[in-house]
Amino acid sequence: MTQYQSSERVFYRNLRKTYPVVDRGEGIFIWDKEGRRYVDGSGGACVVSIGHGVPEILEAMRVQAQRICFAHSSHFTSEAAIECAELLTDMAPDPALNRVYFLSGGSEAVETAVKVVRQYWREIGQPDKYKVISRWTSFHGNTTGALALGGHTGRRRHYLPLFLHTPHIEPAYCYRCPFGQEPESCHLECADQLERTIKYEGPDAVAAFIAEPVVGATAGALVPKDGYWQRIREICDAYDVKLIADEVMTGVGRTGRRFALDHWGVVPDVIVTAKGLSSGYTPLGAVVVKEEIHEAIRQGTGAFVHGHTYCQNPLSVAIGAAVLRYIRDHQLVERSAAMGKVLLDHLQTLRKHAIVGDVRGIGLFAGIELVQDRNTKQTFPPALKVNARAAQEAFQRGLITYPGSGGADGIHGDHLLLAPPFVIDEEGIAQMTRILDEALAAVTSQVL
Repeated sequence: MTQYQSSERVFYRNLRKTYPVVDRGEGIFIWDKEGRRYVDGSGGACVVSIGHGVPEILEAMRVQAQRICFAHSSHFTSEAAIECAELLTDMAPDPALNRVYFLSGGSEAVETAVKVVRQYWREIGQPDKYKVISRWTSFHGNTTGALALGGHTGRRRHYLPLFLHTPHIEPAYCYRCPFGQEPESCHLECADQLERTIKYEGPDAVAAFIAEPVVGATAGALVPKDGYWQRIREICDAYDVKLIADEVMTGVGRTGRRFALDHWGVVPDVIVTAKGLSSGYTPLGAVVVKEEIHEAIRQGTGAFVHGHTYCQNPLSVAIGAAVLRYIRDHQLVERSAAMGKVLLDHLQTLRKHAIVGDVRGIGLFAGIELVQDRNTKQTFPPALKVNARAAQEAFQRGLITYPGSGGADGIHGDHLLLAPPFVIDEEGIAQMTRILDEALAAVTSQVL
């Protein structure tokens, strides 16, 4: 197999791992240079929504590239940017969410959202509102500002001296309720903690609350109890705090709705999205803001003091527009909802393995939590790296998953996240499940 060699000049993410060389992709599959085929069961990192190698997207890339690939956003706009913004705001849950700022990815978009909210408060004469509250067991990106907002110990620990410690609250984690409650009888203590934290931090100082509607990378598809997001919206309204929905993973159809908050009928003030926005055909992120935020800046200083070289890149937004058209024309949001039910039904059969503690998800966004003892929900020792073992066993059998650790308490906890392309069919889901069955059986024999 053609693999990573120490003589190569590429700086890889994992310096002790060998990597097959990717060759091509089509639909839900990826092939390496040795001809081995893999089911892209996680859409890479929950990125690939419409599948690999879609001819319509490749043609849109060619057409735009023949016109122009780069024009700086301080000099020009483009027809592609205008179209992509229109298509994206058409998906938004409220007509007031009608302004789009384009970036290169999720981390940039998260920091952009925080900065636009901060400038908004200054523009309207409330400069003391600057604090942003977020949640533990969350991930908002790998730049230092985004890491400060994130709540994952492993991703933060090397870089803690580089950023400020921001206020965090507990996640909506029904399987491991931090308040010792059961979903059937809880009173949404996890949501109410936001109100207490706002009071402690000072309502006049809190600018925004940011969270993932369904937690992805750090815990594996944590779906909150109905009522959680409605309560969060009420609290934000009561204390004049902007609600930022980090829909980098969950947006643009991943959960079977256009945006995940649509499941609960909640409208945020700002939406952050990326990943599925371009389905991996180009780096692309976006921040969608309400008109009141845009208007406050326009009427005030008249300029958003922010920008990156590849903001609103013509080639990237043309690709994003093509992806959004493809999702719309092929009704892939609806397909995500339908196939998501099939996926969760199949995954429930994996509970037969002693190390499977929980199976959860919504749409084509699912998680499998792995435990040492499912009666007590005892986690495995982190040194065993059970999530990585499970992912590797699946990979060797031809299935790509997204493993994660530290979800239980920041240090302990193992899970696999699954997010296949929306075009997957029942046969593909059955194939995923068969491979996971074999992989989990292998890992169970190793660790129990």
